Amino acid sequence: MFFERPESGERAILVHIDMASEAESENPRELEELALSAGADPVVFLKGTRADPSAKFFLGKGKVEELSELVRLHEAELVIFNHALRPAQERNLEREVKCRVLDRTGLILDIFAQRARTHEGKLQVELAQLEHMSTRLVRGWTHLERQKGGIGLRGPGETQLETDRRLLRARIKAIQKRLEKVRKQRDQGRRARQRAEVPTISLVGYTNAGKSTLFNELTSSDVYAADKLFATLDPTLRKLELDDVGPAIFADTVGFIRHLPHKLVEAFRATLQETSDASLLLHVIDSFDEERQGHIEQVNHVLAEIGADEVPALLVYNKIDLLPDIGPRIDRDEDGVPVRVWVSAVTGAGTDLLLQAVSERLSTELFQGELTLSPAEGQFRSQLYTRGAVVGEKIEEDGQIRLDVRMQRKDLMQIMSRLQLQAEHYLPHVVDL
Repeated sequence: MFFERPESGERAILVHIDMASEAESENPRELEELALSAGADPVVFLKGTRADPSAKFFLGKGKVEELSELVRLHEAELVIFNHALRPAQERNLEREVKCRVLDRTGLILDIFAQRARTHEGKLQVELAQLEHMSTRLVRGWTHLERQKGGIGLRGPGETQLETDRRLLRARIKAIQKRLEKVRKQRDQGRRARQRAEVPTISLVGYTNAGKSTLFNELTSSDVYAADKLFATLDPTLRKLELDDVGPAIFADTVGFIRHLPHKLVEAFRATLQETSDASLLLHVIDSFDEERQGHIEQVNHVLAEIGADEVPALLVYNKIDLLPDIGPRIDRDEDGVPVRVWVSAVTGAGTDLLLQAVSERLSTELFQGELTLSPAEGQFRSQLYTRGAVVGEKIEEDGQIRLDVRMQRKDLMQIMSRLQLQAEHYLPHVVDL
């Protein structure tokens, strides 16, 4: 019902009104990109300014007449607003312009419906669509709002509209129940990774910043990547070995956008949990985009909304191949900690530096130093070699074994605990890196 889309695009008129009452206006260019991503064929852009939206039409009477004329002139099948419309405003506009009207939220929901591939993704999109639709049901059933009298026309005691609302509520409840099972399965997977102490690195960023292309380059995967808004919807996890860290999980996630509909944030909370539970965020930024600073702020806003604003983040400035005189590099703070990496996911330039920076950020508990073992502690020595932690070894005349060790502090403590060794006996010889 929700996932079948026509093969050809629909002729659409785009509407953007600058409102003096709005603290932050939407970007008209972004609306055009969203419309193209949805498969629409934008034929004209209607723009204007108002102090406040009209309660009845959102637009003023003059703009409504201008819009109706444009619909007739271009034989448009769809009008897309770069704003959130109330259900009554949508109905009133459709009655006036004689074609379908869609607001920004409805457009984003449609794109998500097209992109969903996994069972979980489809459930999440359908949930968001149903909740969005529940406030707009009356539009399709105005002819059935009242009971009809007469033989064969008497209803079951409720109007068709009431029946549909009841069915919608039942369907929403059923989807929420199924998604709850998915959340529990995801939680089990995350807990298993945490028990194994495998760090998770989550790629986040504004839509179309190049996350999936970078993900493919880093993990040698073939995740769908395209120059479209919301090309990635379903999360993808891949395992990668990192120097000085060991195995780590990389997660590619859905892109964020300005004023991401709250219904979508709620519906995708299970997916976005990968982000809030991550060990490190790679905040991918389109360095070529003039709006990049605004996009960074929008991503930070969504991260705060899902409770991921406290997760450590590494900024990744992507698409440097489009910038003159900018090469791959790592920017560090005054303590020498990597804070920004400049890369090109398309050419692969700088991805080795990115992996180095990720390793450094995850290896804050890395220790390097000398351990002195007695000949009887062969099992301890064997465990260190098994972990690949021994850089060098020297055997003294008295049989004492001196090992140059480089490994995670937590791994060293685990080995000692398992072998029931007193950490205090060895730690004085371990020097912080």
